[in-house]
Amino acid sequence: MSNSFPSGSFPTGGFGARMDPDTMWQAFEQLRSTFEKKVGSRMGRGDVRAAVLSLLTEKPMHGYQIIREIEERSGGSWKPSAGSVYPTLQLLADEGLITAEESNGRKTYALTDAGREVAASEASAPWQTEGTTGERRTTTSPGALPKAGVELAQAAAQVHRTGTPQQVQEAVTVLEEARRRLYSILAEG
Repeated sequence: MSNSFPSGSFPTGGFGARMDPDTMWQAFEQLRSTFEKKVGSRMGRGDVRAAVLSLLTEKPMHGYQIIREIEERSGGSWKPSAGSVYPTLQLLADEGLITAEESNGRKTYALTDAGREVAASEASAPWQTEGTTGERRTTTSPGALPKAGVELAQAAAQVHRTGTPQQVQEAVTVLEEARRRLYSILAEG
């Protein structure tokens, strides 16, 4: 993240130091956008295929329903583009794994018997992983920690901007404790 912040705009002196709140807010906004860019939402072609097959085992859907469901089930960390979903749907149709029925100007896709067999043989949907007991569970999205960190930083900036000196000091204490607890999580593993 070197050179990510304009010269002189990155907060220094810790959260207790007095500084221009607008400068701090700009730094947090840049940090947030950096995390959003780094987290990314690209998955492999096979992942789109597995996701589509998994969703269609539940019910027939149209393309944008599939996109929304993938985004929702991945906790917002993955939103495939129409440019990856629709070609995958066409490929699955060409393979005889799904059928498309047009209704009200929209194509609704459903699994064929062969598609159900293939979907059943898939280990799990890309947004799921095996738990330690062998059951399926939803994974934490890769963007969850950076998002939580940015939201915490935004709350700290708000306290800094509008809080009393006592509230700012209480926030500093909370943040210092949070930092210690995060390092203790790493020390356990």
